[in-house]
Amino acid sequence: MSALAGRCRPRTLRGRLSLVALTTATLVMVVLTVVFNAIVRHHLQQQADDELRTRASAVAATVDTRHQPVRVLETPHDAALDTNVWIYAGTRLLEHPASAAADGTITRAATHLVAHLTEHGDRRCDEVTAGDRIRLCAEPVAGVRPGARPTAAVATAATVVTAINLAPYRASADTLLIASLAFDATVLACTYVLTRLAVGRALRPVRTMTEQATRWSVVASQERFGTGDRPAELSRLGASLDELLDRIRAVLRHEQQLTRELSHELRNPLARITAELDWWQARPRSTDETRATHTSIAEAAASMRTICETVLDDARAGAHTVPGTTDVMAVLRRFTDQHKHSPREKAKVSVAETTVAETTVTDMTVAKTTGAKVSGVDITLDGPNTVMAGVPAALLERIVAPLIDNALRYARSRVALQVAPGPDGIRVAVVDDGPGVPATFTAQLFQPGRRAEPADGHTGAGLGLPLARRLARSAGGEVTHDADHTAGARFVVHLPAG
Repeated sequence: MSALAGRCRPRTLRGRLSLVALTTATLVMVVLTVVFNAIVRHHLQQQADDELRTRASAVAATVDTRHQPVRVLETPHDAALDTNVWIYAGTRLLEHPASAAADGTITRAATHLVAHLTEHGDRRCDEVTAGDRIRLCAEPVAGVRPGARPTAAVATAATVVTAINLAPYRASADTLLIASLAFDATVLACTYVLTRLAVGRALRPVRTMTEQATRWSVVASQERFGTGDRPAELSRLGASLDELLDRIRAVLRHEQQLTRELSHELRNPLARITAELDWWQARPRSTDETRATHTSIAEAAASMRTICETVLDDARAGAHTVPGTTDVMAVLRRFTDQHKHSPREKAKVSVAETTVAETTVTDMTVAKTTGAKVSGVDITLDGPNTVMAGVPAALLERIVAPLIDNALRYARSRVALQVAPGPDGIRVAVVDDGPGVPATFTAQLFQPGRRAEPADGHTGAGLGLPLARRLARSAGGEVTHDADHTAGARFVVHLPAG
């Protein structure tokens, strides 16, 4: 069943969107059609009931209940009025239509309505099938008992039952149902056609851009989509395709360089193998000469394998962060010791030489600034002594150094380093009691070169936090700002466990 559904489902976006639009429109039209026809049938039934009660009221005017027994007054031209009318005195039948037998199906239904009215005192209508659907309604005729005062309780002296054939009403309802179904089919057909046309027209630029991207990527063309005069969605698509083409060109350049390097390096050992084989086949050789040829060929093959491994490893260098594990507390303790050894100065981490090439960090040093005086800023370290991070020590230092530098720069009296293991790694929190990060600047906090208050008198180029986050992400971690921390600033470093 699922395989059949997969084959029947359209494969193009145009077909799928058209199918979704058609399905949605079908559901809406079905609901509207059902509701509309239910309202129409209810309205027609109300019309039929109103017609029955109107006729019953007219017939009730000819019934005399002031005397016993109840009498039916004859009026001129009352033949049409008596059609499909039953008159009862209590539960006794006084008159019935000539077309309906006294013991017929319709008369029995009328008698049942009168009995229910007499017993329960509520008026009701009912339907009976006698060839066609016939609807009957019972209407009481109230009268005053002889000799009773005008204020005496009104008693039901007679009942009038009227009937009407529902065939014309049902025909009207069926006609409206057929018309609504035809209207629904027309609307659904128009919806499907218009949706396909509209989607096809909307996707035409996408198809053109896709063909261009395919053609340009094959020939490594310099052409690009740019922004152009397109809708916002297509402009973003164009920008994404431009990035894709740039990446393809970079991959092609890398592959071409790798191919050239491999072909150049492998040329000599391959030529050596070919020469040895040609020399060995030129004339019969002794056992020692054959053994020497085999040794030379084996050495050349080993050299080729070494060349391939070396070139490929160099091509993959930087694809992953340098592996290693680090004692987190030992690294952070160096920061606290440095600050304690210089209590009159703020400690600042500066990178003397940092080379990041595809997330590879080389050399880092820690130095102290001069002239950044602080007054009683304490730095504390809290956490278990056995926490290991799955990154090199140099990388961990470079990630936390900007955070500690900012904390010491803005803290009033205290900076806390908090280390805690977690289920998915380790967490290092750097907390200070300074003014904190303005709420309006939170979204720009990790953007390179951005500072909340450039004229606050503190040094810094706004590059430390972005670098810390980028290095953390290169190792599979993250650096975040805790916006819920109000008493100062709190930054949290998440890193994989070692």
